Amino acid sequence: MSLEILMQALASGLLIGLIYALVAVGLTMIFGVMDIINFAHGEFLMLGMYASFWMFSLYAFDPLFTLPLTALMLFAVGVVVYKLVISKVIAAPMVSQMFSTFGLMLLFRGLAQFLWKPDFRTVDGTVATGNVVLGNIQLGTPQVVAGVGAVLVTVGVYLFLTRTRVGAALEATAADKEAARLMGIDSQKMFALAWGIGAACAGVAGGLLSTFFPIFPEVGANFILIAFVVVNLGGFGSVIGALVAGVLVGVVEVMGGLLLGPEYKLAVVLVLFLGVLMFRPQGLLGKA
Repeated sequence: MSLEILMQALASGLLIGLIYALVAVGLTMIFGVMDIINFAHGEFLMLGMYASFWMFSLYAFDPLFTLPLTALMLFAVGVVVYKLVISKVIAAPMVSQMFSTFGLMLLFRGLAQFLWKPDFRTVDGTVATGNVVLGNIQLGTPQVVAGVGAVLVTVGVYLFLTRTRVGAALEATAADKEAARLMGIDSQKMFALAWGIGAACAGVAGGLLSTFFPIFPEVGANFILIAFVVVNLGGFGSVIGALVAGVLVGVVEVMGGLLLGPEYKLAVVLVLFLGVLMFRPQGLLGKA
């Protein structure tokens, strides 16, 4: 196998890994603040893809230019979901919370099938077309743009959490909910904000993916399992951990498919995941 093929695979793995990281950032945000596993997170990504598709199909708005609007729409969806569903089970046993988010997953998926049919749709003719050539490596422009966008959003979320008062309140709520409440932080607002930001991150990832990935009601299932792996690897609640783990998973997945065969690429990722759990159960950058 030539060095050129290996470098091509590494670059492709890096780009898809950045998308995994952005999806996982939203997931780790919700879990870090509320300790709730959101099985409907992949459906937030699916809604972001459909939002981008319909704005492009109906109004000819390029998905890259409508990313802020997609993020706002999914932020609103996340807040509404928290207000209508999650706030009602926040004090319930974990099993009840898990069934609630699992039910949301089925609801969103069923609504998408009812409203938009199970057809595969694509967004063609966006500004991100063609290829980017770096020496002997050739990458699709949509994938490169999506990777860069994922990095920018992930870094933006990290800076928001570490450099703003609201971000500090979120971090405090994640660290100790009771202590944060005693300090005057409204935990309900923080929970709603966490769900809004988490959904917005998934929506942006969906908007970026819509430029080169087919759109259909079950598309979230292609990313949610990997997102859970990334969150576990990086450490629950760690944004930087999600970024590092996302890139690692993307590279391992692509290289595993190249060296062992496409049918083994997910197995290689899961072996890596189990290995990290055995020797560092808190994740690569999680706190012990």
